[in-house]
Amino acid sequence: MTELPPAPPAPEAAHRFPCDQCGADYRFAPQEGQLVCDHCGHTSEMQDAGPWKGSIRELDFITAINNQLPAQEIEETRVSTCPNCAAQVEFDAVSHSKDCPFCATPVVTDTGKHRHIKPKGVLPFALDERAANRAMTDWLGKLWFAPNGLQDYARKGRKMDGIYVPYWTFDADTKSSYRGERGTVYYETRTVTRDGKTEQQRVQKIRWRNVSGRVARFFDDVLVLASKSLPKRFTEALEPWDLSAMEPYRPEFLAGFRAEGYAVELKDGFSEAREKMDRVIHRDVKFDIGGDRQRVHGIDTVISDVTFKHILLPVWMAAYKYRGKTYRFVVNGRTGRVQGERPWSAWKIAIAVVLGAIVAAGVGYVIAQNQ
Repeated sequence: MTELPPAPPAPEAAHRFPCDQCGADYRFAPQEGQLVCDHCGHTSEMQDAGPWKGSIRELDFITAINNQLPAQEIEETRVSTCPNCAAQVEFDAVSHSKDCPFCATPVVTDTGKHRHIKPKGVLPFALDERAANRAMTDWLGKLWFAPNGLQDYARKGRKMDGIYVPYWTFDADTKSSYRGERGTVYYETRTVTRDGKTEQQRVQKIRWRNVSGRVARFFDDVLVLASKSLPKRFTEALEPWDLSAMEPYRPEFLAGFRAEGYAVELKDGFSEAREKMDRVIHRDVKFDIGGDRQRVHGIDTVISDVTFKHILLPVWMAAYKYRGKTYRFVVNGRTGRVQGERPWSAWKIAIAVVLGAIVAAGVGYVIAQNQ
């Protein structure tokens, strides 16, 4: 793990905001876009909502890799690792244990603090828990082969956890030189003889020509998941994210929600981002080669001006233990898009097989009678 320079400790209660009227904790209410006290109903506007809006500053990648980030870009939080799924779950100052929101395993906080790069941006929740639960139960209702018991269990208003999931984004300027071949399709007419008959046949051929050239592309906000607790097939299925609506990080957005610390280090995140960039560059090269077919023999890319930021994206999550098995469901906190571990009902599958066999037998009987 990359060591980071010393930083002043962050206040332990940084993500807790006492109600001005009764002293209970505010939470960020997505629908209202403000802080709300569930105890007395008092509301509070987000502070400084205006001048800071839209100003998210990127950080230099090389500076971070060389452990030279300014101290104000580093923070300390209380984070524990789930013993089952390895999620990095952040705790507030008064919490000492809770169920892991990713797999429902009990987690106990440790006594140490963890230093990491501060988030620079946050995409606030747009859906509240009720809307997320409705989206999830609607999704489950469309899965005919899901067990009824799990559907009923999910519909009973079981609590969902609002989680801010960590991501890296990378910007980079790239210039690439390539070598390849451009293929041009043409046809030749051949005379062939079959069964004593002569006929003309068109045969497709490709004429290849060596080519070389250069392509350039600026990459903006290449998104890389910085969590290891959720399968990528879940998080990728929640895309796209409306990153244009991202706000500069403010702890008020986290009031009433949980935040997962990043488990993918910056250097590893950039390696994954490079793979994404290389795929796009390869596509650009094929387009630049042109012709009917393309062969790419080599690409040499020079990358410069790499910047990054640590951001938090909103996910509603439910982890249900049903008949000894854990089912996980995630909901995009902006769009309501749902993904999860698809449950299967053995008896529904058996009924479908039997019905299918009956239908097939009936069709076969009708065909036999007609013949």
